[in-house]
Amino acid sequence: MILKIYPRPSAFIRVPNKIRQSPARDLNGEELALLLQRFGYRVTRQTGSHMRLTTLEGGEHHITIPRHKPLWVGTLNAILRDVAEHLGIERETLLRALFDK
Repeated sequence: MILKIYPRPSAFIRVPNKIRQSPARDLNGEELALLLQRFGYRVTRQTGSHMRLTTLEGGEHHITIPRHKPLWVGTLNAILRDVAEHLGIERETLLRALFDK
């Protein structure tokens, strides 16, 4: 059996006429919870391996974050999409606010 090793995708994804940033691939749930505090999210409950965060900004909104190390890319993307939709901003704007220094 031959195993194929594929290179890690770039941190930037080329989209026609713009570059879209992808989220960090080594982020865990606790780190994401800390980052989301900037937008008023607070841990309101923790059960087993999941945390529930709630914000009252822009109306009450709940998200559940697994405490995996690291978060799976699809899970992270779904959480960020949900947060961006609640805040009424584009996903790329949210990514810049969370990850740009």
